[in-house]
Amino acid sequence: MGIPRPVLLTTAVSALAGTLLLAPLPATAAPGQDTRRPHPVRESGGPDTTAVPQKTTGTPGTSAPPAPRKDGGYPRRTVLDAPPENPADKSIKLGLAPYHSLAPRLNALQKLSDRVSVEVAGRSAAGHELYLVTVTAPENSRESREQDRMRELIEDSPAVAAKDPRITSSYKTPVFINNNIHGNEWEGTDAALKLIEELAKAKDGRTAGLLAKNRIYLNVTANPDGRIAGTRANGNGFDLNRDFITASQPETQAVRRIAVDKQPAVMLDLHGYVNGTLIEPTTPPHGENYEYDLFLKNSYANALGMEKAVNDLGYTPNKDGVEPPVIPFRDQQEGWDDWPPIFTPQYMAFQGAVASHTVEFPMRVNNNDYNNLPVEELRRRSAINTDIAGAVMRATLDYTLDHRASVIADQIETFRRGTAGEAQRPVSEETVPGVPGIGPEDVYTTSFPRAYVIPAGAGQGGSPTQGSESSATAAARLVDHLIANDVRVERARTGFRLAGRSYPAGSYIVDMHQAKRGLANVILDAGRDISADVSTMYDISGWSLGLLWGASVDTVQKADGGLHTIPTRPVQAASPTGAVTGHGDLRLRLADPKELAALNSLLAQGVRIRRAADGSAIVPASARREAAVLADRYGVAFTATKERGSGAVARTRVAAAVTSGEQFALREMGFEVLPVSTATLNAGFDWSKADVLYVSSGLQYGALNPAARSALDGFLAGGGGVVTLGATGAAFNTATGLLAVKPVAGNGDANGVVRVTNAGGPITGGAPAHTFVYSPLWFTDLGRGVRVEQSYGTGGPLVSGHWRAKEDGTGGPSDAAGRASVVSGTSAKGGSVVLFGTEPLFRDHPKGLFSQVGRALLGAAG
Repeated sequence: MGIPRPVLLTTAVSALAGTLLLAPLPATAAPGQDTRRPHPVRESGGPDTTAVPQKTTGTPGTSAPPAPRKDGGYPRRTVLDAPPENPADKSIKLGLAPYHSLAPRLNALQKLSDRVSVEVAGRSAAGHELYLVTVTAPENSRESREQDRMRELIEDSPAVAAKDPRITSSYKTPVFINNNIHGNEWEGTDAALKLIEELAKAKDGRTAGLLAKNRIYLNVTANPDGRIAGTRANGNGFDLNRDFITASQPETQAVRRIAVDKQPAVMLDLHGYVNGTLIEPTTPPHGENYEYDLFLKNSYANALGMEKAVNDLGYTPNKDGVEPPVIPFRDQQEGWDDWPPIFTPQYMAFQGAVASHTVEFPMRVNNNDYNNLPVEELRRRSAINTDIAGAVMRATLDYTLDHRASVIADQIETFRRGTAGEAQRPVSEETVPGVPGIGPEDVYTTSFPRAYVIPAGAGQGGSPTQGSESSATAAARLVDHLIANDVRVERARTGFRLAGRSYPAGSYIVDMHQAKRGLANVILDAGRDISADVSTMYDISGWSLGLLWGASVDTVQKADGGLHTIPTRPVQAASPTGAVTGHGDLRLRLADPKELAALNSLLAQGVRIRRAADGSAIVPASARREAAVLADRYGVAFTATKERGSGAVARTRVAAAVTSGEQFALREMGFEVLPVSTATLNAGFDWSKADVLYVSSGLQYGALNPAARSALDGFLAGGGGVVTLGATGAAFNTATGLLAVKPVAGNGDANGVVRVTNAGGPITGGAPAHTFVYSPLWFTDLGRGVRVEQSYGTGGPLVSGHWRAKEDGTGGPSDAAGRASVVSGTSAKGGSVVLFGTEPLFRDHPKGLFSQVGRALLGAAG
């Protein structure tokens, strides 16, 4: 995960020395430039005029390259095109492999033996290829098909799989090693390259047995953008290890596909830097949707093996500065949890992994250390980290080989419990023998509902969230997301009644008797308030897509036998939702990001749009053809209206001092975004290019130089609109004297899903009755003319997450209850102003909330 958590105290197998194949390029590499365009790839089975025909699949350790298979077996060779050399690649300074060296090395490794295959798993935000390496004993087409059959049987019919002797004897356990998901935590990549070469060349019987019984998948670098730039984030500015469950980024989507397609039983995610080496499993709270007894059994045992492998390398605090390894479950009380499904190893548990771990190397080489330490010291540290990464990889392979039968059996049992609808087994020293220290603080389970129903759309049955208008567009997005995560969804062929409610034909049903019920539940369920359970959390604690993505989702606790009487069909993709209905002018709701994108596309085409009283848009009949194209593209509905509307809606150019996630969401809605900051404005900014200013991060009015402040004041005096969010935005409003309100800060560590009451109208009309908060704010002492657009729910507004009062007793959810969370008004300077105390664009996640910001920007732009 990469950042030391608050409670942490910062306190084998050798490399293949002298191997030319894996020697890093020197710091004086030839000049070149990094290309941001994808490189062409020639896949096996297609024409490859550069390949030399071979008569044999080769023998390990020989120089004869194996011929590519064209029958679906292994090896599957991909000839990778290398990017130009880039001397600015940040890996070079550390003596590690720069990104441009990976393709040639992987091409050479494929030629080394018939055990190594390389595929392109996807592309990064900046267009760099993601290389997935498979290391296994060769398979002919029949053997590969049999492996596919067994993998599918394990998920589809786990009770049958548990009795299948072929699985017991012949199924290759999938092991997945993910490297470098944080771009400036480099060394997993280099350890992976060494491991691949070692496995390719080894001639001992244990390696042969390992590869005969396992498929080892290695994502060589999950974040090439960050590896090159030396940044934690990818090219879009996202922390990829916070993006699982949302999967907004191409890199996380690629890893999700690997998880679904390969079904790893064991997984490692390599990070840095925590000294000593941190090896999960974690502290409480543990995700309540896991089969945690099976998971803890394997993860703890594997952690002990990894700990021993690291200790056996012989590094010491006095000699090397390396502290002994730490296993949070054993060694810490709280603060390094596996509660949210946003991290890679935690997500993998929902895809069937019965052991998955974050491992943090000990020796820091990034950030200030990268900039300030001598190169010799950085390379010494990187070599230690690479050595430790290799040790934990090999220990994990040893564990998987030695416990192959039980690992496979536990994955099958995970899926069997789901399909059978059985209750979870709480962890205890009886249910997880051999793991010491299990106590009541480790018990987190849930009662799964019998099913979820996602009604077909607006006004078509179900029970839409109070105060919201259920959206077919949002329902389709949620269904497609479930399917992308390998959750099984069915669609009703006819109308039906279930648990006392009526639903129309076309409604979606998620039967919770399925292998990946934990993943279905973690996506759709409201979640849980865990504020009383622990004092601190590592990251977010609430994330419900069922409440935050804009679709109506009904929970069916008991089906009473009615579920199986409903005629359904399996869903491969949500049904189309785009439509243009009726005659005359058209209404576009603007309650979904796709509807904002359609609106901005119409405005960019010069269509004259009018504003309706409820915040929706009136599209003239003359633009029906353009509307039809966008209805098909975005899946949005244009409905007939007789309302004339008042005031024009103009194309909105947003000067945005925001986070990367917010910027990404704004562009997703089709806004023209002009990134600004204190430094940008101080360097000179042409305010004539902007229609509205949005401030949430990186802009302090008091830090502006006189010229920048004068220019900004001129924009505001001219009636320029402003939208702000959070503490930075509230401070900007106070400094500029725009709206007379008093911002009140809640606990800065608080986050989660909260109930709200929407006032309706142009900003929150049709909005969900829930929102997301992170360091929540509310507004009191409202001045004359300030309108409350949204308020926190009365009573206890927190539905799921972690929100305690501060040490002085203030800032808790009871203080926020009933207070204004979003306010608006007209400033003394004449501009429209909207202030958010919530986080409706957080990490591009809460899709159903995006439109609140989109509508605010449109209104503030005038």
